[in-house]
Amino acid sequence: MDIPNSAVWFAVGIVLVTTIITKAARGRRKYEQASSMGTPHPPTVYCWSMIGLLCTLYMKGFRAMILDQYKKLGSVFTISFFGKNITILVGPEVADHFYQGMESELGLNMLDFTVPMTGKEVGYARDAATRCEQSRIQTDALRPSKLRSHVSPMLQEVEEYFAKWGDQGMVDLRKELEQVLMLISGRCLLGKEVRDNMFGDFFTLFNEMIDNGTNVTNAMFPFAPTITNRRRDRARAKISEMLTKIDDVLQYLIDSKYGDGRPTTESEVTGMIIGLILAGKQTSSTTSTWTGARLLSHPTFLAAVLEEQKHIVKKYGDQIDYNILLEMETLHCCIKEVLRMHPPTASLFRKVHKSFLVKTKEGTQYEIPKGHTIASPMLFNNNIPSIFKDPGVYDPTRFRPGREEDKAGGKFCFTVFGGGRHSCLGEAYAYMQIKVIWSHLLRNFELELVSPFPEMDWSKIMPVPKGKVMVTYKRRSLPST
Repeated sequence: MDIPNSAVWFAVGIVLVTTIITKAARGRRKYEQASSMGTPHPPTVYCWSMIGLLCTLYMKGFRAMILDQYKKLGSVFTISFFGKNITILVGPEVADHFYQGMESELGLNMLDFTVPMTGKEVGYARDAATRCEQSRIQTDALRPSKLRSHVSPMLQEVEEYFAKWGDQGMVDLRKELEQVLMLISGRCLLGKEVRDNMFGDFFTLFNEMIDNGTNVTNAMFPFAPTITNRRRDRARAKISEMLTKIDDVLQYLIDSKYGDGRPTTESEVTGMIIGLILAGKQTSSTTSTWTGARLLSHPTFLAAVLEEQKHIVKKYGDQIDYNILLEMETLHCCIKEVLRMHPPTASLFRKVHKSFLVKTKEGTQYEIPKGHTIASPMLFNNNIPSIFKDPGVYDPTRFRPGREEDKAGGKFCFTVFGGGRHSCLGEAYAYMQIKVIWSHLLRNFELELVSPFPEMDWSKIMPVPKGKVMVTYKRRSLPST
């Protein structure tokens, strides 16, 4: 039986109130027992404070919720509810173990909501060793040595897609960028045959799976019989059926082997394909949309990136290759500032398998006990005023030589693509495809944002712009300076 999302949240509220009444005192006594290391545990937000916490989250957003507790409790604090303890680590001073810890000490399996989409044979449904092997197979196309070969097919996809626009018109920028990035992901990461099957039903089904598989309810109850979970599962089943008919790519991936010589299975290959599309398309489409919204709302920085494109056109003509993309430093900083203000996820999570110590900037030391979940609140960390001047202001020049606020603040100040042992392999690939898209749009179209600047959709685990992002366009040829 399907359960509406509203009913799920109502049930959560009832259970929460019951938990507050019946377990609060017992939970506090248990948690306040002496530390195994003789060091205090972090200050804790208990169940009876959760109502205020959730009200702040609902009314003001994630950043405001963390800020409230940060002001009261400092840079390390624990939120305790439902018998779970989530310890928040604010700022680079307490982030070292989060990013440098061994997987035997910190688990990465905090993304159960992805399992119904990628499948039980791959990713976070598997043990660390198997997941590492699968990543090796999956991410070969993302390695730096392969990036140069991706520029030409990316350009071809972008040019062909936007050639279909008229001389002028109005579009939903978010939808347009989702479509072109789906084609790029298929072409560069999986091959031309997959790309040729990316439009029509596949695109619709993939978006249906994502829309119904990445909201807050899914994250809390990924296997519950909710309406959105059923829609997600139906879309995923149809995608799997479509992919099994694409013989070439399946054969290519099936020919891949694990370290012990075992070949991949068909269900593993299907899951890996879905995972690759998620990695190549989802984050980049959101960042590309925010990049457009920010540039079209800030004439000074729009003029700066246009001037950079004019200079490059004068120097190289219409040619674009890997090295030319690297010269687009102004555009790079504009994208990086978007990632700071609109990161792909509000927070990263790990599961503590072995207790460890953290020391705050003020010198206070805490023990983080085994069994806790630790969180690095990226959306908040990216807005710490002592690191980023006027963090609420869109200012790409903060990353230019002479300022470089992300480096001046020390290690782990900018962790949009992870850090330490847990860096994202696709960082260079993501920047490259966003630059290819926006350099083409800036050179060939006059653009104007006609809808209000989009709000953040907090119903999604991976926050996206809320609603349509309507843009008018007029075709033009950018003159060189």
